[in-house]
Amino acid sequence: MIGPDGSQLGIKTVPEALTLARSLDLDLVEVAPLANPPVCRIMDYGKYRYEESQRAKESRKKATHISVKEVKFRPKIGQGDFDTKVRHIRDFLNEGHKVKVTLQFRGREMAHPELGAKVLNGVAEQVGPLAKIEASPRLDGRNMTMVMAPDKKAAPTKKNSGSERRSDTDTGQDADSVDDSSADSGSVADGE
Repeated sequence: MIGPDGSQLGIKTVPEALTLARSLDLDLVEVAPLANPPVCRIMDYGKYRYEESQRAKESRKKATHISVKEVKFRPKIGQGDFDTKVRHIRDFLNEGHKVKVTLQFRGREMAHPELGAKVLNGVAEQVGPLAKIEASPRLDGRNMTMVMAPDKKAAPTKKNSGSERRSDTDTGQDADSVDDSSADSGSVADGE
């Protein structure tokens, strides 16, 4: 038998142990029933259960819940749409989520899977050091999929990623890249 302070009280009969526990206004709890002789402890069982539930709640708070987000692409995606979806992928990775990148083929697009691989490789290149590729691009029916997970070493904190984004827009870097892409698409339209 073990006392309330953790000290060994020796081998006692059940009525003796119950009398001792009641005199201390505590409970007699069987800790190891399979031991020979069984081990019992004098403790406040209600307090023990409460502390146990608090430890479980604390461990649930500290646990990270990783979910898988999916972003879909098409082989003939425009540059603006591509950039927007890559930005969404970066946001998901900064939040700590895994990202499943799916490229959907339709009809005759299936004849050119290299175009799909080119798009997925472009996504991996754009995301760069933020993510590591868990599952490389592979053709699965009419879809080509790739799974990316956040890289723990390179992932900035959530607050930093928001401030970096604001600093980019303040400097006008995003505006320049949008103007360049619109100028390119305008020259193509004029050429047709």
